[in-house]
Amino acid sequence: MMKKLLLVLAIISFSKINAQVYGANNFTLCSLIDPGTYTTSYATKYSGCWGWYQASKNREYAIAGSAGGTYFVDVTNPYQQVVCDFEPGKITGTVWREIKTYQNYCYVVSDDTGPNSFQIFDMQYLPDSVHKVHDAQTIFKRTHALWVDGSKLYCSSVTYSDNTKSTLNIYSLATPSAPTLIRKLNQDAAFILTVHDTYANNDTVFVSCGNSGLYCFTLTPPSYSFTQVGSLTSYVGSGYNHSSAITPNKKTLVMCDEVPAGLPIKVINVQNLANMQVLATINQYTAGTPHNPWTVNDSLCFMASYCDGLQLINIKNPSAPFLAGYFDTAPLIGGNVNNYPDPYDGLWGLYPYLPSKNIVAVDEQNGIFVLKSHLFKNPNNATDSNLPPSGVGTNSGTIPTGITHQVSDQNIMVSPNPANASVFLIMADHMSSKNISVQIFDIKGQLVYKQSILDIKGSNANFKEINTSQFNNGVYFIRLSLDNQVIKNSKLIIAH
Repeated sequence: MMKKLLLVLAIISFSKINAQVYGANNFTLCSLIDPGTYTTSYATKYSGCWGWYQASKNREYAIAGSAGGTYFVDVTNPYQQVVCDFEPGKITGTVWREIKTYQNYCYVVSDDTGPNSFQIFDMQYLPDSVHKVHDAQTIFKRTHALWVDGSKLYCSSVTYSDNTKSTLNIYSLATPSAPTLIRKLNQDAAFILTVHDTYANNDTVFVSCGNSGLYCFTLTPPSYSFTQVGSLTSYVGSGYNHSSAITPNKKTLVMCDEVPAGLPIKVINVQNLANMQVLATINQYTAGTPHNPWTVNDSLCFMASYCDGLQLINIKNPSAPFLAGYFDTAPLIGGNVNNYPDPYDGLWGLYPYLPSKNIVAVDEQNGIFVLKSHLFKNPNNATDSNLPPSGVGTNSGTIPTGITHQVSDQNIMVSPNPANASVFLIMADHMSSKNISVQIFDIKGQLVYKQSILDIKGSNANFKEINTSQFNNGVYFIRLSLDNQVIKNSKLIIAH
Protein backbone atom coordinates (compact mmCIF):
# COMPACT_ATOMS: atom_id res chain seq x y z
CA MET A 1 0.00 0.00 0.00
CA MET A 2 2.80 2.39 0.88
CA LYS A 3 4.57 1.68 -2.43
CA LYS A 4 1.39 2.42 -4.38
CA LEU A 5 0.87 5.62 -2.38
CA LEU A 6 4.39 6.79 -3.19
CA LEU A 7 3.87 6.02 -6.87
CA VAL A 8 0.60 7.96 -6.92
CA LEU A 9 2.40 10.91 -5.34
CA ALA A 10 5.05 10.57 -8.03
CA ILE A 11 2.34 10.77 -10.70
CA ILE A 12 0.96 13.97 -9.20
CA SER A 13 4.35 15.68 -8.88
CA PHE A 14 5.50 14.41 -12.29
CA SER A 15 2.37 15.67 -14.06
CA LYS A 16 2.75 19.01 -12.30
CA ILE A 17 6.34 19.42 -13.56
CA ASN A 18 5.38 18.71 -17.15
CA ALA A 19 2.29 20.92 -17.05
CA GLN A 20 4.39 23.96 -16.11
CA VAL A 21 5.02 26.59 -18.76
CA TYR A 22 8.43 28.28 -18.65
CA GLY A 23 8.66 31.70 -20.28
CA ALA A 24 11.43 31.75 -22.88
CA ASN A 25 12.98 34.00 -25.48
CA ASN A 26 15.68 32.60 -27.75
CA PHE A 27 15.92 29.47 -25.59
CA THR A 28 14.48 25.97 -25.90
CA LEU A 29 13.90 23.56 -23.03
CA CYS A 30 15.39 20.13 -23.81
CA SER A 31 14.77 18.38 -20.49
CA LEU A 32 14.18 18.85 -16.77
CA ILE A 33 14.69 16.43 -13.89
CA ASP A 34 14.11 16.89 -10.17
CA PRO A 35 15.85 14.03 -8.33
CA GLY A 36 16.43 15.87 -5.03
CA THR A 37 14.98 14.32 -1.87
CA TYR A 38 16.36 16.62 0.85
CA THR A 39 15.12 20.15 1.55
CA THR A 40 16.95 22.89 3.42
CA SER A 41 15.58 25.22 6.09
CA TYR A 42 15.07 27.73 3.24
CA ALA A 43 12.82 25.25 1.37
CA THR A 44 15.47 24.77 -1.33
CA LYS A 45 16.80 21.50 -2.77
CA TYR A 46 19.70 22.56 -5.01
CA SER A 47 22.53 25.08 -5.08
CA GLY A 48 25.68 25.34 -7.22
CA CYS A 49 26.43 23.34 -10.36
CA TRP A 50 29.15 22.66 -12.90
CA GLY A 51 29.70 20.44 -15.92
CA TRP A 52 32.29 18.06 -17.31
CA TYR A 53 33.22 16.69 -20.73
CA GLN A 54 34.59 13.15 -20.78
CA ALA A 55 36.73 13.26 -23.92
CA SER A 56 37.71 9.57 -23.78
CA LYS A 57 34.05 8.56 -24.16
CA ASN A 58 32.69 11.72 -25.83
CA ARG A 59 30.11 12.21 -23.08
CA GLU A 60 28.82 15.31 -21.32
CA TYR A 61 27.75 15.60 -17.69
CA ALA A 62 25.92 18.00 -15.41
CA ILE A 63 27.12 18.05 -11.81
CA ALA A 64 24.52 19.46 -9.41
CA GLY A 65 24.95 20.31 -5.76
CA SER A 66 21.96 19.53 -3.60
CA ALA A 67 20.90 19.70 0.02
CA GLY A 68 21.89 16.06 0.48
CA GLY A 69 24.91 15.69 -1.78
CA THR A 70 26.07 15.80 -5.38
CA TYR A 71 24.35 14.45 -8.51
CA PHE A 72 26.37 13.31 -11.53
CA VAL A 73 24.04 13.37 -14.55
CA ASP A 74 24.76 12.23 -18.11
CA VAL A 75 23.37 14.91 -20.46
CA THR A 76 25.02 13.65 -23.66
CA ASN A 77 21.48 13.27 -24.98
CA PRO A 78 20.06 16.63 -23.83
CA TYR A 79 16.51 15.29 -24.16
CA GLN A 80 17.05 12.43 -21.74
CA GLN A 81 19.07 13.14 -18.63
CA VAL A 82 20.40 10.06 -16.83
CA VAL A 83 21.48 10.21 -13.18
CA CYS A 84 24.69 8.15 -13.08
CA ASP A 85 25.58 8.60 -9.43
CA PHE A 86 24.64 10.44 -6.26
CA GLU A 87 27.28 11.04 -3.61
CA PRO A 88 25.99 12.17 -0.19
CA GLY A 89 27.64 15.06 1.60
CA LYS A 90 28.99 14.92 5.11
CA ILE A 91 25.82 16.66 6.32
CA THR A 92 22.32 16.93 4.83
CA GLY A 93 20.11 19.99 4.56
CA THR A 94 23.08 21.87 3.07
CA VAL A 95 22.23 25.34 1.71
CA TRP A 96 25.60 25.95 0.00
CA ARG A 97 27.36 23.42 -2.19
CA GLU A 98 29.80 24.52 -4.91
CA ILE A 99 31.62 22.43 -7.52
CA LYS A 100 34.57 22.71 -9.92
CA THR A 101 36.53 20.15 -11.97
CA TYR A 102 40.11 19.57 -13.04
CA GLN A 103 41.07 16.76 -15.44
CA ASN A 104 38.88 13.84 -14.29
CA TYR A 105 38.54 15.11 -10.71
CA CYS A 106 35.57 16.88 -9.18
CA TYR A 107 35.97 19.17 -6.14
CA VAL A 108 32.89 19.70 -3.96
CA VAL A 109 32.71 22.12 -1.03
CA SER A 110 30.10 23.47 1.32
CA ASP A 111 30.06 26.44 3.69
CA ASP A 112 27.40 25.17 6.08
CA THR A 113 28.24 24.87 9.77
CA GLY A 114 28.55 21.48 11.41
CA PRO A 115 30.85 18.52 10.71
CA ASN A 116 31.37 19.49 7.08
CA SER A 117 34.16 18.28 4.77
CA PHE A 118 36.02 18.80 1.50
CA GLN A 119 35.15 16.10 -1.04
CA ILE A 120 37.08 14.98 -4.14
CA PHE A 121 35.69 12.48 -6.67
CA ASP A 122 37.39 10.64 -9.52
CA MET A 123 35.02 10.76 -12.51
CA GLN A 124 36.96 8.56 -14.95
CA TYR A 125 34.57 5.65 -14.30
CA LEU A 126 31.50 7.51 -15.51
CA PRO A 127 28.89 6.91 -16.79
CA ASP A 128 28.92 3.95 -14.41
CA SER A 129 29.83 5.82 -11.21
CA VAL A 130 32.34 8.13 -9.52
CA HIS A 131 34.90 7.09 -6.90
CA LYS A 132 35.38 9.18 -3.77
CA VAL A 133 39.09 9.81 -3.12
CA HIS A 134 38.88 12.40 -0.33
CA ASP A 135 36.21 13.23 2.23
CA ALA A 136 37.85 14.82 5.25
CA GLN A 137 38.81 18.03 7.09
CA THR A 138 42.57 17.57 6.75
CA ILE A 139 42.92 20.20 4.00
CA PHE A 140 39.99 22.29 5.27
CA LYS A 141 36.44 21.57 6.34
CA ARG A 142 34.56 24.47 4.77
CA THR A 143 34.94 27.00 2.00
CA HIS A 144 32.35 29.21 0.31
CA ALA A 145 33.40 29.13 -3.35
CA LEU A 146 35.89 27.51 -5.74
CA TRP A 147 37.69 28.47 -8.91
CA VAL A 148 40.15 26.47 -11.03
CA ASP A 149 42.64 28.27 -13.27
CA GLY A 150 45.24 26.08 -14.94
CA SER A 151 46.52 23.70 -12.29
CA LYS A 152 45.61 25.94 -9.36
CA LEU A 153 42.54 25.71 -7.11
CA TYR A 154 41.29 28.93 -5.50
CA CYS A 155 39.23 28.58 -2.30
CA SER A 156 37.38 31.58 -0.85
CA SER A 157 36.52 32.01 2.85
CA VAL A 158 38.24 28.88 4.14
CA THR A 159 37.47 27.36 7.56
CA TYR A 160 39.85 24.75 8.96
CA SER A 161 39.06 21.82 11.24
CA ASP A 162 39.98 23.91 14.32
CA ASN A 163 37.59 26.68 13.13
CA THR A 164 40.38 29.13 12.27
CA LYS A 165 39.87 30.92 8.97
CA SER A 166 41.63 32.22 5.86
CA THR A 167 40.20 34.72 3.36
CA LEU A 168 41.58 33.08 0.19
CA ASN A 169 43.87 30.08 -0.38
CA ILE A 170 45.59 28.81 -3.53
CA TYR A 171 46.27 25.08 -3.84
CA SER A 172 48.41 23.25 -6.36
CA LEU A 173 46.68 20.50 -8.34
CA ALA A 174 49.93 18.86 -9.44
CA THR A 175 48.51 15.81 -7.69
CA PRO A 176 44.80 16.36 -8.37
CA SER A 177 43.60 13.93 -5.70
CA ALA A 178 45.65 15.72 -3.00
CA PRO A 179 45.73 19.54 -3.40
CA THR A 180 48.62 21.24 -1.60
CA LEU A 181 48.66 24.80 -0.27
CA ILE A 182 50.69 27.34 -2.27
CA ARG A 183 49.72 30.71 -0.82
CA LYS A 184 47.23 32.56 1.38
CA LEU A 185 45.95 36.02 0.47
CA ASN A 186 46.33 37.24 4.05
CA GLN A 187 50.10 36.75 3.74
CA ASP A 188 50.16 39.70 1.32
CA ALA A 189 46.86 41.58 1.84
CA ALA A 190 45.85 41.24 5.48
CA PHE A 191 43.62 44.32 5.12
CA ILE A 192 41.07 42.22 3.19
CA LEU A 193 38.75 40.64 5.73
CA THR A 194 36.19 38.89 3.49
CA VAL A 195 36.43 37.04 0.19
CA HIS A 196 33.22 35.71 -1.27
CA ASP A 197 34.38 34.51 -4.69
CA THR A 198 37.39 34.59 -7.01
CA TYR A 199 37.86 34.72 -10.78
CA ALA A 200 41.44 34.01 -11.90
CA ASN A 201 42.79 34.15 -15.44
CA ASN A 202 46.46 33.43 -16.13
CA ASP A 203 47.55 34.64 -12.69
CA THR A 204 45.43 37.80 -12.77
CA VAL A 205 42.97 37.40 -9.92
CA PHE A 206 39.72 39.33 -9.44
CA VAL A 207 38.62 39.01 -5.82
CA SER A 208 35.04 39.78 -4.76
CA CYS A 209 35.40 41.11 -1.23
CA GLY A 210 31.81 41.55 -0.07
CA ASN A 211 31.05 45.03 1.20
CA SER A 212 34.66 46.11 0.53
CA GLY A 213 34.18 45.83 -3.25
CA LEU A 214 36.37 44.31 -5.96
CA TYR A 215 40.16 43.96 -5.82
CA CYS A 216 42.54 42.80 -8.52
CA PHE A 217 45.89 41.09 -7.88
CA THR A 218 48.61 39.52 -9.97
CA LEU A 219 50.54 36.46 -8.81
CA THR A 220 54.31 36.28 -8.85
CA PRO A 221 55.82 32.78 -9.15
CA PRO A 222 57.37 30.72 -7.74
CA SER A 223 55.87 31.74 -4.39
CA TYR A 224 52.74 33.10 -6.10
CA SER A 225 52.63 36.11 -3.82
CA PHE A 226 49.76 38.55 -4.39
CA THR A 227 50.47 42.06 -5.72
CA GLN A 228 47.55 44.47 -5.79
CA VAL A 229 47.14 46.15 -9.19
CA GLY A 230 43.68 47.68 -8.90
CA SER A 231 40.45 48.02 -6.96
CA LEU A 232 36.88 49.14 -7.46
CA THR A 233 35.33 50.12 -4.14
CA SER A 234 32.91 52.88 -5.12
CA TYR A 235 30.59 52.37 -8.10
CA VAL A 236 26.97 52.64 -9.15
CA GLY A 237 24.76 49.93 -7.64
CA SER A 238 27.40 48.82 -5.17
CA GLY A 239 26.61 46.39 -2.37
CA TYR A 240 27.97 43.03 -1.29
CA ASN A 241 30.37 42.22 -4.12
CA HIS A 242 29.55 38.64 -5.04
CA SER A 243 31.16 37.34 -8.26
CA SER A 244 32.58 38.30 -11.64
CA ALA A 245 33.68 36.93 -15.02
CA ILE A 246 35.99 38.34 -17.70
CA THR A 247 35.77 38.07 -21.49
CA PRO A 248 38.47 36.11 -23.37
CA ASN A 249 39.92 39.34 -24.80
CA LYS A 250 40.40 40.53 -21.19
CA LYS A 251 38.74 43.85 -21.92
CA THR A 252 35.36 43.46 -20.18
CA LEU A 253 34.39 42.22 -16.73
CA VAL A 254 30.79 41.41 -15.78
CA MET A 255 30.11 41.70 -12.04
CA CYS A 256 27.26 41.05 -9.58
CA ASP A 257 26.47 42.46 -6.14
CA GLU A 258 24.16 40.16 -4.17
CA VAL A 259 23.03 42.19 -1.13
CA PRO A 260 20.77 44.10 -0.90
CA ALA A 261 18.45 42.49 -3.42
CA GLY A 262 17.69 44.29 -6.67
CA LEU A 263 21.17 45.56 -7.60
CA PRO A 264 21.93 45.53 -11.35
CA ILE A 265 24.65 43.78 -13.34
CA LYS A 266 27.77 45.90 -13.88
CA VAL A 267 29.69 45.85 -17.17
CA ILE A 268 33.23 47.11 -16.55
CA ASN A 269 36.16 48.15 -18.71
CA VAL A 270 39.23 46.41 -17.24
CA GLN A 271 41.80 47.15 -19.95
CA ASN A 272 43.57 49.36 -17.39
CA LEU A 273 43.44 47.43 -14.13
CA ALA A 274 44.62 50.47 -12.20
CA ASN A 275 41.58 52.41 -13.43
CA MET A 276 38.65 50.00 -13.87
CA GLN A 277 35.49 51.80 -15.04
CA VAL A 278 31.82 50.77 -14.88
CA LEU A 279 30.57 51.45 -18.40
CA ALA A 280 26.94 50.35 -17.97
CA THR A 281 24.46 48.54 -15.76
CA ILE A 282 21.61 46.26 -16.81
CA ASN A 283 18.86 44.17 -15.25
CA GLN A 284 15.93 42.38 -16.84
CA TYR A 285 13.68 43.49 -13.96
CA THR A 286 14.35 46.33 -11.53
CA ALA A 287 13.75 44.15 -8.47
CA GLY A 288 15.69 41.14 -9.81
CA THR A 289 18.95 39.97 -8.22
CA PRO A 290 21.64 38.71 -10.62
CA HIS A 291 23.75 36.04 -8.91
CA ASN A 292 26.48 34.43 -11.05
CA PRO A 293 27.84 35.53 -14.48
CA TRP A 294 29.57 33.26 -17.02
CA THR A 295 31.21 34.79 -20.09
CA VAL A 296 31.51 32.45 -23.09
CA ASN A 297 33.17 34.80 -25.58
CA ASP A 298 33.71 38.52 -26.12
CA SER A 299 30.03 39.09 -26.92
CA LEU A 300 27.87 36.94 -24.67
CA CYS A 301 27.46 36.52 -20.92
CA PHE A 302 25.12 33.97 -19.35
CA MET A 303 23.62 35.13 -16.06
CA ALA A 304 21.98 33.08 -13.30
CA SER A 305 19.55 35.55 -11.81
CA TYR A 306 17.69 33.84 -8.97
CA CYS A 307 13.89 34.41 -9.27
CA ASP A 308 14.20 35.53 -12.90
CA GLY A 309 16.09 32.47 -14.13
CA LEU A 310 18.66 32.55 -16.92
CA GLN A 311 19.47 35.73 -18.82
CA LEU A 312 21.70 36.03 -21.88
CA ILE A 313 23.37 39.46 -22.00
CA ASN A 314 24.96 40.78 -25.19
CA ILE A 315 28.08 42.72 -24.15
CA LYS A 316 29.60 43.08 -27.62
CA ASN A 317 29.36 46.83 -27.05
CA PRO A 318 30.10 46.98 -23.28
CA SER A 319 28.79 50.53 -23.08
CA ALA A 320 25.36 49.40 -24.32
CA PRO A 321 24.63 45.85 -23.12
CA PHE A 322 21.20 44.39 -23.82
CA LEU A 323 19.10 41.35 -23.03
CA ALA A 324 19.45 38.92 -25.96
CA GLY A 325 17.38 36.09 -24.49
CA TYR A 326 16.11 34.47 -21.32
CA PHE A 327 14.66 31.29 -19.86
CA ASP A 328 12.57 31.61 -16.70
CA THR A 329 13.31 28.54 -14.54
CA ALA A 330 11.04 29.87 -11.76
CA PRO A 331 7.91 31.18 -13.53
CA LEU A 332 5.76 31.39 -10.39
CA ILE A 333 7.98 34.08 -8.87
CA GLY A 334 10.06 37.00 -10.09
CA GLY A 335 9.60 39.96 -12.35
CA ASN A 336 7.23 38.20 -14.76
CA VAL A 337 4.60 38.12 -11.97
CA ASN A 338 6.05 41.07 -10.02
CA ASN A 339 6.46 38.91 -6.92
CA TYR A 340 9.69 38.27 -5.02
CA PRO A 341 8.70 36.39 -1.84
CA ASP A 342 12.37 35.48 -1.33
CA PRO A 343 14.64 37.31 -3.79
CA TYR A 344 17.27 34.55 -3.43
CA ASP A 345 15.07 31.67 -4.61
CA GLY A 346 15.27 30.38 -8.17
CA LEU A 347 18.27 29.84 -10.44
CA TRP A 348 21.53 29.52 -8.48
CA GLY A 349 24.04 28.57 -11.14
CA LEU A 350 24.59 27.32 -14.67
CA TYR A 351 27.26 25.82 -16.92
CA PRO A 352 27.56 26.95 -20.57
CA TYR A 353 30.92 25.35 -21.46
CA LEU A 354 29.97 21.91 -22.81
CA PRO A 355 31.29 21.20 -26.34
CA SER A 356 27.71 20.77 -27.60
CA LYS A 357 26.92 24.35 -26.49
CA ASN A 358 23.98 22.96 -24.50
CA ILE A 359 23.46 24.81 -21.23
CA VAL A 360 22.98 23.24 -17.81
CA ALA A 361 21.00 25.37 -15.34
CA VAL A 362 20.13 24.33 -11.78
CA ASP A 363 17.18 25.96 -10.04
CA GLU A 364 17.03 25.79 -6.23
CA GLN A 365 13.44 24.52 -6.17
CA ASN A 366 12.75 23.15 -9.65
CA GLY A 367 15.73 20.99 -10.57
CA ILE A 368 18.23 20.43 -13.36
CA PHE A 369 17.44 22.03 -16.75
CA VAL A 370 19.19 21.40 -20.07
CA LEU A 371 18.62 24.25 -22.52
CA LYS A 372 19.61 25.32 -26.04
CA SER A 373 19.86 28.69 -27.74
CA HIS A 374 20.32 29.39 -31.44
CA LEU A 375 22.37 32.44 -30.40
CA PHE A 376 24.97 30.08 -28.92
CA LYS A 377 25.64 27.02 -30.99
CA ASN A 378 28.20 25.10 -33.05
CA PRO A 379 29.72 26.69 -35.01
CA ASN A 380 29.80 29.59 -32.56
CA ASN A 381 28.06 32.54 -34.22
CA ALA A 382 28.15 34.93 -31.29
CA THR A 383 30.36 37.44 -33.07
CA ASP A 384 28.51 37.26 -36.39
CA SER A 385 26.64 40.23 -37.77
CA ASN A 386 23.32 38.40 -37.44
CA LEU A 387 23.14 39.09 -33.73
CA PRO A 388 20.37 41.63 -33.12
CA PRO A 389 21.91 45.11 -32.76
CA SER A 390 19.84 46.19 -29.74
CA GLY A 391 16.87 45.26 -27.60
CA VAL A 392 15.58 41.74 -27.04
CA GLY A 393 16.33 39.21 -29.78
CA THR A 394 13.72 37.62 -31.99
CA ASN A 395 11.30 35.34 -30.20
CA SER A 396 12.43 32.01 -31.62
CA GLY A 397 12.76 30.39 -28.23
CA THR A 398 10.31 27.60 -27.45
CA ILE A 399 7.77 27.76 -24.65
CA PRO A 400 6.97 24.08 -24.08
CA THR A 401 3.21 23.60 -23.95
CA GLY A 402 2.66 20.23 -25.66
CA ILE A 403 4.79 17.21 -26.42
CA THR A 404 7.25 16.43 -29.18
CA HIS A 405 9.27 13.32 -29.78
CA GLN A 406 12.29 15.07 -28.26
CA VAL A 407 10.73 15.89 -24.89
CA SER A 408 8.03 13.25 -24.48
CA ASP A 409 10.44 10.87 -22.74
CA GLN A 410 10.39 13.30 -19.83
CA ASN A 411 6.65 12.65 -19.45
CA ILE A 412 7.01 8.97 -18.54
CA MET A 413 8.78 7.53 -15.50
CA VAL A 414 9.87 3.91 -15.14
CA SER A 415 9.77 2.91 -11.46
CA PRO A 416 10.93 1.17 -9.34
CA ASN A 417 14.33 0.41 -10.77
CA PRO A 418 15.60 -2.14 -9.74
CA ALA A 419 12.20 -3.85 -9.99
CA ASN A 420 10.96 -6.98 -8.28
CA ALA A 421 7.61 -8.49 -9.32
CA SER A 422 6.37 -5.38 -11.12
CA VAL A 423 7.59 -2.26 -12.86
CA PHE A 424 5.31 0.75 -13.28
CA LEU A 425 4.99 3.30 -16.08
CA ILE A 426 3.97 6.63 -14.56
CA MET A 427 2.71 9.15 -17.10
CA ALA A 428 1.76 12.78 -17.30
CA ASP A 429 -1.91 13.32 -18.16
CA HIS A 430 -1.39 14.14 -21.82
CA MET A 431 0.59 10.93 -22.42
CA SER A 432 -1.90 8.44 -20.99
CA SER A 433 -4.08 8.35 -24.12
CA LYS A 434 -1.20 7.94 -26.59
CA ASN A 435 -0.73 4.63 -28.38
CA ILE A 436 2.77 4.02 -27.07
CA SER A 437 4.54 0.74 -27.80
CA VAL A 438 6.41 -0.88 -24.89
CA GLN A 439 9.23 -3.34 -25.61
CA ILE A 440 11.59 -5.05 -23.17
CA PHE A 441 14.84 -6.66 -24.35
CA ASP A 442 17.21 -8.89 -22.42
CA ILE A 443 20.95 -8.32 -22.23
CA LYS A 444 21.43 -10.30 -25.47
CA GLY A 445 19.06 -8.01 -27.33
CA GLN A 446 16.24 -10.57 -27.55
CA LEU A 447 12.68 -9.21 -27.30
CA VAL A 448 11.01 -10.65 -24.19
CA TYR A 449 7.95 -8.38 -23.89
CA LYS A 450 5.85 -6.25 -26.24
CA GLN A 451 2.58 -4.46 -25.55
CA SER A 452 0.69 -1.28 -26.35
CA ILE A 453 0.39 1.00 -23.37
CA LEU A 454 -3.37 1.23 -24.02
CA ASP A 455 -3.69 -2.54 -23.44
CA ILE A 456 -1.80 -2.57 -20.13
CA LYS A 457 -4.00 -2.69 -17.08
CA GLY A 458 -3.56 -0.05 -14.41
CA SER A 459 -5.27 1.48 -11.41
CA ASN A 460 -5.78 4.65 -13.45
CA ALA A 461 -4.83 6.03 -16.85
CA ASN A 462 -1.54 7.46 -15.54
CA PHE A 463 -0.41 4.30 -13.78
CA LYS A 464 0.43 1.15 -15.78
CA GLU A 465 1.83 -2.03 -14.21
CA ILE A 466 3.99 -4.57 -16.06
CA ASN A 467 4.38 -7.98 -14.41
CA THR A 468 8.09 -8.81 -14.29
CA SER A 469 7.86 -11.85 -12.03
CA GLN A 470 8.41 -14.15 -15.03
CA PHE A 471 11.74 -12.49 -15.88
CA ASN A 472 15.02 -13.85 -14.56
CA ASN A 473 17.20 -11.59 -12.43
CA GLY A 474 19.47 -9.43 -14.55
CA VAL A 475 19.78 -6.37 -16.79
CA TYR A 476 17.10 -5.55 -19.36
CA PHE A 477 16.30 -2.60 -21.58
CA ILE A 478 12.87 -1.01 -21.87
CA ARG A 479 12.05 0.88 -25.05
CA LEU A 480 9.03 3.16 -25.54
CA SER A 481 8.00 4.29 -29.02
CA LEU A 482 5.40 6.78 -30.24
CA ASP A 483 4.44 7.11 -33.90
CA ASN A 484 7.33 4.80 -34.86
CA GLN A 485 9.85 7.04 -33.09
CA VAL A 486 11.74 5.92 -29.98
CA ILE A 487 10.96 8.34 -27.15
CA LYS A 488 12.65 6.57 -24.26
CA ASN A 489 15.36 3.95 -23.76
CA SER A 490 16.07 2.91 -20.16
CA LYS A 491 18.14 0.24 -18.49
CA LEU A 492 15.92 -1.90 -16.26
CA ILE A 493 17.30 -4.15 -13.52
CA ILE A 494 15.22 -7.09 -12.29
CA ALA A 495 16.12 -8.31 -8.79
CA HIS A 496 13.61 -10.66 -7.16
